[in-house]
Amino acid sequence: MLDIIYWPVSAILWFWHKAFGFVLGADSGLTWSLSVVFLVFTLRLVLYKPFVKQVRTTKQMQELQPQIKELQKKYKNDRETMAREMQKLQKEHGFNPLMGCLPVLVQVPVFLGLFHVLRSFNRTGHGFGQLGLSAEENANLGNYIFSATDVQSFLSARIFGAPIAAFITAPTNELQAFADWGGTPSRMSIALVAIPLMIIAGVATHFNARASVQRQTPEAAANPQAAIMNKLSLWVFPLGVMVGGPFLMIGILIYWVANNVWTYGQQHMVFGRMEKEEEEKKAKKLELRAQNAPKPGAKPVDVRKKQDAPAEDSASTNGTAASNGTPKQSAKQGGGHKRPGGQKRPGNRGRANQKRKR
Repeated sequence: MLDIIYWPVSAILWFWHKAFGFVLGADSGLTWSLSVVFLVFTLRLVLYKPFVKQVRTTKQMQELQPQIKELQKKYKNDRETMAREMQKLQKEHGFNPLMGCLPVLVQVPVFLGLFHVLRSFNRTGHGFGQLGLSAEENANLGNYIFSATDVQSFLSARIFGAPIAAFITAPTNELQAFADWGGTPSRMSIALVAIPLMIIAGVATHFNARASVQRQTPEAAANPQAAIMNKLSLWVFPLGVMVGGPFLMIGILIYWVANNVWTYGQQHMVFGRMEKEEEEKKAKKLELRAQNAPKPGAKPVDVRKKQDAPAEDSASTNGTAASNGTPKQSAKQGGGHKRPGGQKRPGNRGRANQKRKR
């Protein structure tokens, strides 16, 4: 059912094993460890753009929290309208909340795929997903893209004396599968490698969570759901890694450490780039303001007067043209002087007054 995940994961792991095995030797524990590390790096490199999109989406959602709260308050009794308005808001700002979950959704099946592939190098157990094979049958059976020779190489590989597929709480019969390929490892040798990896993985998980929480806006951090998730990511998840570490193979712990190291570096790089973009935008806005601002000592220009000036100029021009007309033309056109009300002023008014005076 999940072969669509197991085969690609095993293929990437096989590629890096062949690449590092050419330099360090196929049976080297360092070769297999680096193969797991670069499996993580390959996956995270493929998911780089979706990760950037996730960061931008998360930031947009934090900036839109006030508007989202207003919609929730306004349409609290009408879920259908609220959903429609939320979709409209998302469309206007051009982001998709699902992009914020894509990198995590992809990493989960890869983690499960790697867990299954590494566990399938030793199929002598009788638990879930195990075949209950004998040590000889297991060593002569391929593992997805890996041949039987690759399986034997994996069983004989050691990192500080511990097999990569071993874990602290492994049953004794599963540890016997390594007997003919480098000897049966002791639990102490496994613990001396696994426990430091558990601590490093837990601490790295905590610091990655802290870096994400510190970049949240005050409004987003004040959200009750966000506050709960912050506590889980800061304390519960790192503690879960250390508590569950004894049940995880050394190869999985290496995967976890490599994944957190990549995440920590990638976060600082992406957020640093986004901060530079914001600074550049602010600088451009300040430049535009400086260009539009009046020079020192210059009188500020009223834009409204400039807009009204053409209308006044046209009116004054028409008035000048009318006043420049000949007396005869004005008399013919006007038929005498006009009163303010529009009525004509009688032309013989002056003569009558002169007679009265006489």
